[in-house]
Amino acid sequence: MGLGQTWSVALIGLLGHPVQVETHLQPGLPHFGLVGLPDASLGESKERVRAAVSSSGLAWPASRVTVNLSPADLPKSGSGFDLAIAVASLLAAGKIDGELVRQRVHLGELGLDGRIHPVRGILPAVAAAVAAGHPHVVVPEANADEARLVPGAVVHGAAHLGHLAQDYGADIPAARRRAIAVVPAPRAAPAPPRTPVVKDLVDVLGQGEARRGLEVAAAGGHHLYMVGPPGTGKTMLASRLPGLLPDLTDSEALEVTSVHSVAGTFDAAGGLLVRPPFEDPHHTATPASVVGGGSGLPRPGAASRAHRGVLFLDEAPEFSVRVLETLRQPLEEGQLVIHRARGVARFPARFQLVLAANPCPCGRSVGKGLDCTCTAMARRRYEARLSGPLRDRIDIRLEVPLVTRAELNAAAAPESTAVVAARVRGARERQRERLAGTGWATNAEVPGSWLRERTRRVGPAIAGRLDAELDRGRLSLRGLDRVLRVAWTLADLAERDQPTSTDVGEALALRMVGSHA
Repeated sequence: MGLGQTWSVALIGLLGHPVQVETHLQPGLPHFGLVGLPDASLGESKERVRAAVSSSGLAWPASRVTVNLSPADLPKSGSGFDLAIAVASLLAAGKIDGELVRQRVHLGELGLDGRIHPVRGILPAVAAAVAAGHPHVVVPEANADEARLVPGAVVHGAAHLGHLAQDYGADIPAARRRAIAVVPAPRAAPAPPRTPVVKDLVDVLGQGEARRGLEVAAAGGHHLYMVGPPGTGKTMLASRLPGLLPDLTDSEALEVTSVHSVAGTFDAAGGLLVRPPFEDPHHTATPASVVGGGSGLPRPGAASRAHRGVLFLDEAPEFSVRVLETLRQPLEEGQLVIHRARGVARFPARFQLVLAANPCPCGRSVGKGLDCTCTAMARRRYEARLSGPLRDRIDIRLEVPLVTRAELNAAAAPESTAVVAARVRGARERQRERLAGTGWATNAEVPGSWLRERTRRVGPAIAGRLDAELDRGRLSLRGLDRVLRVAWTLADLAERDQPTSTDVGEALALRMVGSHA
């Protein structure tokens, strides 16, 4: 009878939980049992582990093997437990020395030939292990660079189970050692060098009001809704918003990178993600692909991958109503809570939402609308795809009209992204100084109660004007709060300590475009 123990990590959302992997051997008919709430993919690890051990030149114990994943009431999923199960089983069988094994966390998927394959979510898993007091982690060699991004982690990269077993004192026959020595770890071919696509605001001709609205949105982290006929530059403007945003802070970079690690979209070669992400799902996207989902425990969708960046929905009314309405929670709370039968996963989702839409289904209801073929009912139905509660959560609304030749000839040379981004950085710095110690970083995050109280202290006349708009029914209470947020952002861009009546007037104008609320 033997007992082997080591550690691994279970991820639920971005939250990692240390899991003790225990293997017990006792006399009896050969059997391999796995307990501790494993899902289907984890249940299949029994076959992978048994084949990998044999391929490494070690005999699988001909006895009754029971593996327990503790705590047993915590749901566990994925193939990342394979390596820990194999190591604990070899320890229980007396094949390896347990001194190092019990101190280390093991993460990785095993191939039938014994190779250790990379898995998703290494960054948050290693961070959870270090936070729990387990700094020594063994990860697939292909994941080692990603694991080393975690401060305090002592990372050991492994390419083959046989190599790792040798390090732990296993006696592997010479012939098998030679065989596994020539089995390289799978590596992806390096991507050919690419010239980055530069998306600069100088490419956007005319559209002075839309450019101003984009700058305000970037400066305060505000959500944006653009309406205009095809070809007016709505998509160009949205794609240039990330370039106006400042770099992520260290804590934000670690958080964003963790999301992309779990999603399987992170390449560790470039280090932590320091630029705000940009996600633009197609309008045929399902709710699960946008907000997250999948069988068992869910994975992050486009909304979470856009955390601390931009989520752009082009042709927004063409998205399914279910997709649009599921965005209301992250717009208010900055996170997504996804419930499944096996557990609840929480993913951060504090993004800037940018919506773009045509004025009608055919998109030609401009000017006198002589070319428009849409009926009044079709237009109302099209506009109703974006519900009132969703529109009410949008801070800035812009009309993006067709640009005439006269306007192009009269327009001044457009400012570049670098020039506008410098003003945005200055406004963001003023917000950070004003909000220091509050837990908020941008005006878009500040609760309305805090803003209303501060505005009444510094500008009672401004508060009175907004109260009048509220009494007339032109603003909801949520709309009033969002006008205040934009007004403070306008003051920050102008390097003023508090908003003026002019700032409030412009914020109201940005709020009221194409709306009655």
